[in-house]
Amino acid sequence: MNRTIRAIIGAAFILIIMFSAISICQNIRKSWKIDVTDQKLYTLSDGTKSILAKLNQPIKAKLFYAKTAALKGPDQIKYFNNYYEFVRALLEEYVAESKGMVELEIIDPRPFSDDEVTAMRYGLQQYRITEEENFFFGLVVQTQFGVEKVIPFFSPDRQNFIEYDISYLIDTAITRQKTRVGIMSSLPVMGDTMSPYMMPNQQPRRPWTFVEQLRERYQVESVPADVNEIPDIDFLLIIHPKNLPERTLFAIDQFVLKGGKTIVFVDPYCFADAPDQMAMQMGIQQSRSSELNVLLRTWGIEMPADTFAGDKTILARQERITGDMSSEKILGYLNLLPDIKKEDSITGCFNTNNAITAELNQVEVLFAGVLREVADSNQAQESSHIIERTPLIMTTNKGNSFTVSNQYEMRLTSELMREFIPGDKPITMGYLITGRFRSSFPDGIEIEIESQDPNDPNETIKSKKQIKGLADAQEDCAIVVFSDVDFIIDGIAYEVIFRNLMRIRGDNSALVLNTIDKLSGSTDLISIRTRGNFSRSFKVVDEIIKKAEQETAEEKAKYNMEITVLKRDLQSISTSESGEDGIVGDSKRQKKREILKKINEAELQLKNIRLKRRERTERLKNLLRNFNMLPGPAVVLVIAVALGIRRSVRKRRYISHASDA
Repeated sequence: MNRTIRAIIGAAFILIIMFSAISICQNIRKSWKIDVTDQKLYTLSDGTKSILAKLNQPIKAKLFYAKTAALKGPDQIKYFNNYYEFVRALLEEYVAESKGMVELEIIDPRPFSDDEVTAMRYGLQQYRITEEENFFFGLVVQTQFGVEKVIPFFSPDRQNFIEYDISYLIDTAITRQKTRVGIMSSLPVMGDTMSPYMMPNQQPRRPWTFVEQLRERYQVESVPADVNEIPDIDFLLIIHPKNLPERTLFAIDQFVLKGGKTIVFVDPYCFADAPDQMAMQMGIQQSRSSELNVLLRTWGIEMPADTFAGDKTILARQERITGDMSSEKILGYLNLLPDIKKEDSITGCFNTNNAITAELNQVEVLFAGVLREVADSNQAQESSHIIERTPLIMTTNKGNSFTVSNQYEMRLTSELMREFIPGDKPITMGYLITGRFRSSFPDGIEIEIESQDPNDPNETIKSKKQIKGLADAQEDCAIVVFSDVDFIIDGIAYEVIFRNLMRIRGDNSALVLNTIDKLSGSTDLISIRTRGNFSRSFKVVDEIIKKAEQETAEEKAKYNMEITVLKRDLQSISTSESGEDGIVGDSKRQKKREILKKINEAELQLKNIRLKRRERTERLKNLLRNFNMLPGPAVVLVIAVALGIRRSVRKRRYISHASDA
């Protein structure tokens, strides 16, 4: 056998060995995979494993993804290719963990095919790519008894919660029906319905993204603020209650005593509560605060008016709401984190011993109120009526409360920051309250009713009627109270990424959804929801910005004070009673011009300071970026130089030995 034939046979054996190795690795890859992501995004959580372990019937998961159509679409559609790979890899983990109870089928619905018709029948959302191509990206879960649950579209706003959505789909397909959630609010959280009184070009307001997210999981309905009785619902969300009538307070009180689960959102200053423009033009002042202290005090807590939680150690990046990185820090805009600086003995902001908050990564609040425990005079001292109050979210132990005399002081951000004094214990902004409550209206209430006049059938008469209800709860009650409303609004909890597509930021919405699942007893889903939070607090960047601010803080304060004094002088001259004509009037105008010139010069200096601060920040960022990027090429270059030197030395040694021979 000559050398050529041996080389051909050797190459053939190498190819056979290579393809055999690839096939073997493909078959055993599931057991040999290693998840090296920071938050173990490709590893199923214990909650999902628990749900899969309870499966008592086969589940078929059909993943529809128009991969061919995505290749023809714009960049916004091509983005979903990586998203699809992530979803598919996660579903394969479900198949592996379920021990044969979950079957995965991947379908690429082509135009005019039976698969496309099937996708439309399931109600999957479709997006037109070309005249023939439609883009689909959804999931259908089927049981052997014909139950079908659908994710119509894997929206980017749910990427953080993708495992939760899939597990929820499987869990609801084999167990329970949708939970009924009622929302009572003084804000248009449910959006507007079309009305004949709307202007021709006026568009109805969309529901809050938070409400749309609730509708994906629960049966959501609106509860009027003037009801005599809460309807038959599982959960009641009270968002920003303002001036509720006594009969509504009594209805809420009785709903809680009967075991109804309730989540209350109150706020001493709600940014989402925009004042009415017509009222503003008429000079009518409108309060942006809400409270429910009549009921809260019975439950053992209260929220003082015009009092807010502050903490300089966890200030959020204010450009999220102001759009300007160089603007003043907002004392009440807090970025709650689980761990701050353990070396400085600064505590975290979440109760790690409660399932609602144990796995949270980041929650932002905006001018949240202060919740304080109070002694309830109406509460009996028997052990059966002891109320347990569990803090859920709070500031660090460096936080403190601050009070304003009126809501216009909320705009004086620099003054609030300067006058704030750090404390030595956390300020609580969320409580879980459990126990057997007593009624806030032990004697009932008196309501006014209308009835037909016996003397005149066409007339009605008004009379008073005493209504009584439960004075004590017959079983344990559970409510959760948050002292902020803004943490669930669009712009704080969500951000727009493309047209009407919203993306979740942090764990603001997860906090409320965890609360619903906790109160309904679904702890498996809680452990899943907050995994895979892609949000990060940019600690290094924040330190760079903080350093740049410190370098210019003294100059900035100096010019701000100068501008304030000059404007005060200008106002005093404008309101003085000096004559407008003659020498006195001319001197007055001349002085005003001089002051205006000085104000312009000071504002110019302040602008230059901000410019310098931005340049220093960018310079430090560039230095950090270069420091992170250069080590890789530098290591490669060093290795290449070392290998080149080694090769050169070996070559000279070989030549030397060859010449000696």
